[in-house]
Amino acid sequence: MLQVTKGDATSPQAKGPKIIAHVCNDLGGWGKGFVLAVSKRWPEPERAYRAWHRERARNDFGLGAVQLVQVRPDIWVANMVGQRGTRTGSKGPPVRYEAISQCLDTLTAHAVRLGASVHMPRIGCGLAGGRWELIEPLIAETLLAQGVPTTVYDFD
Repeated sequence: MLQVTKGDATSPQAKGPKIIAHVCNDLGGWGKGFVLAVSKRWPEPERAYRAWHRERARNDFGLGAVQLVQVRPDIWVANMVGQRGTRTGSKGPPVRYEAISQCLDTLTAHAVRLGASVHMPRIGCGLAGGRWELIEPLIAETLLAQGVPTTVYDFD
């Protein structure tokens, strides 16, 4: 069952290993939305994301890819590339549900391997322009189907 709570996803309320997941764009841009809260707490996820994008010709950076960045002995941040660009245009909002689904598949494998719970804002629904009623089933088909404890945080 998906838990929804009020609070800050960068301060997960759980014991044991934890992964904080969020959606990034495919342009290498980091500076608006939830990433500001991540950067305020830890510099590593932004540094890693920018390097991942800069070196994209030699790595897996792109829609559907996940970068796991350890920020504490028991906390990782999952940079998930699930939005095309940053603006709504002729192809609709930047969210890409298929890419988010791919990211969640990879995230599930990481969580199972680490024995971690997953914590996130309403991914894909802020600046990416996605609809929660389309994202929530993707979480159910991946994380929840594999028994990964998952909490969504609505910021106060």
